[in-house]
Amino acid sequence: MRCRLIFTLMAVVFLVPVSVDAQTGRVTLKATVSETVTLSVASTFSQSNVDVVSSGGNTVRITLSGDDVIIRVPLLVRSNSSFKISAAFDSELSQLSIVDVHATGTLVSPEAVNGLNVPHKIDPSPVASGPRVSLGGTLDSPNNALQITVLIRLNSQPSRDSPVQLTFVATAGSPIQ
Repeated sequence: MRCRLIFTLMAVVFLVPVSVDAQTGRVTLKATVSETVTLSVASTFSQSNVDVVSSGGNTVRITLSGDDVIIRVPLLVRSNSSFKISAAFDSELSQLSIVDVHATGTLVSPEAVNGLNVPHKIDPSPVASGPRVSLGGTLDSPNNALQITVLIRLNSQPSRDSPVQLTFVATAGSPIQ
């Protein structure tokens, strides 16, 4: 009986002030969410002369060996804020362009595909920017990414001696104008 009285007293002490503050409109809840942008290569990507050195976080590094001069890389972007994708290459390019953009599922914002901004000239950085992509899910969810397929055409060279390094980096930020 004595425990019941103590629990009742504790309930009154802790709950009454909260309900009084709520009635006077003084309850405030503040929270922040870190801006997150991740970039990876679609798991279905396979090309014999292309090695994905790292994929995940906000960076994708690719090594191209052999004589092929054209590759298509399906990048997956997940973000809870606007984003930018930049590129760096250690070889001269003749073309870098976006050839396909589509949502991977129902947790992709409807504005993500239509709001993708691709500069008129990709030189090669920046590649693209856009609004928030993901409406929910995790960094590994299969249905909350924007798939952006990048076409890369390297200048023809008779038999390259060393592999070409390609690096894409995604960051949170306002879209390219």
